Amino acid sequence: MSEDNTLAWKVLINGEEQYALFPAPLSTPGGWREAGFTGSEEACAAYVDTHWTDMRPRSLREAMDGVENAA
Repeated sequence: MSEDNTLAWKVLINGEEQYALFPAPLSTPGGWREAGFTGSEEACAAYVDTHWTDMRPRSLREAMDGVENAA
């Protein structure tokens, strides 16, 4: 965690539905979208802990679901 507790952070999600924290004042980088949550680094980390419950990338989840459904 950073030592600058005054910096606002935002939660981002990429196309594989993986989460990241990013400084709120900066433009969202390509390939990422805002999750709709902004706050302290600690609050954003707590948001991610609550919402990112399956760490597998979306493509892997879909591939595994296809294998399970084919059986």
